[in-house]
Amino acid sequence: MRTVAVVGTGLIGTSVALALTGRGITVHLEDADPDTARTAASLGAGTTEPADGPVDLAIIAVPPALVGKVLADCQRRDLARWYTDVASVKAGPRAEITALGCDAASYIGSHPMAGRERSGPLAAGADLFEGRPWVLTPTADTSTEALNAVLEVVALCGAMPIVMDAAAHDRAVALVSHAPQLLSSLVAARLEHADETAVRLSGQGVRDVTRIAASSPGMWVDILSANAAVVADVLEDLAADLGDTVTALRSLQAADEGERRAGAAGIEAVLRRGNHGQARIPGKHGAPPTRYETVAVVLGDQPGELGRLFGEVGAAGVNIEDVVIEHSTAQQVGFVQLAVAPAAVKPLTAALRGHGWSVRE
Repeated sequence: MRTVAVVGTGLIGTSVALALTGRGITVHLEDADPDTARTAASLGAGTTEPADGPVDLAIIAVPPALVGKVLADCQRRDLARWYTDVASVKAGPRAEITALGCDAASYIGSHPMAGRERSGPLAAGADLFEGRPWVLTPTADTSTEALNAVLEVVALCGAMPIVMDAAAHDRAVALVSHAPQLLSSLVAARLEHADETAVRLSGQGVRDVTRIAASSPGMWVDILSANAAVVADVLEDLAADLGDTVTALRSLQAADEGERRAGAAGIEAVLRRGNHGQARIPGKHGAPPTRYETVAVVLGDQPGELGRLFGEVGAAGVNIEDVVIEHSTAQQVGFVQLAVAPAAVKPLTAALRGHGWSVRE
């Protein structure tokens, strides 16, 4: 792999380009908006100058509804030897590619499972795909050379390749990405006209749930339009669960003791189902989930405090498995929640308290 063309210089396209240029690949940038391509180039993502001849691989980073048309145009121009796209929906674009008569042998669909709530080239980063899954959806027509070319890009970006059928991919992302985006937005929407006093009580729980609600509506309309039926199926099942949960909550206030017990059992059942589902989410490095304990440290809002805390945790010989920072809305302090191995809780707590930190287990 020596030369690549990235067609579409938003968050994902620019991030791929930055990762590849960092590995010595010559990247040619294209975008329907020349200013966006120039912005990506100014960040070091590549050049807006056209290639002298066909590049090794063209990466099409456009919304799902445009993939087929852009691929057809790229193949008509003989832009590359092989082609892939990075759209978050695969079955619809594949059907359109077939309908348009594109060369299926030189093309393979793909989808890096990475992103952030901001969009555009200025939000891009070369490390966006490090350690993240990158789905490939080859067909019987896909050539070995096309597959190998995209596998090389996945490796250069530091991602983990996963081969899936296009329809199975779309069902999976509806469950783990598309429906959660809508649910996050629905929860955040309840805050739009909420009393200011209530909003000021927001803690880490609501921040976690609503973080992705800051995403671009236009971008998500494009994505959801391409996977609407599957996402609707997921939400329909969820709506049934919500209905049962509402009924159980109403029962908790009933006069009849038996009805109250039934309501409590219903709430406990959904919470336990949530425990079981959450426990299936892969843990560190994709390994089975590991149970960690949390050590919470009060952190002053001064430069260098977080670095000092991490340094003293390291000096205590403890590895931080995860970290969450919760900011206080009323004081110039925050709470740093350090996830550590259970055996490390007591010695770490003692070591930090010995250095003057306010710690709670």
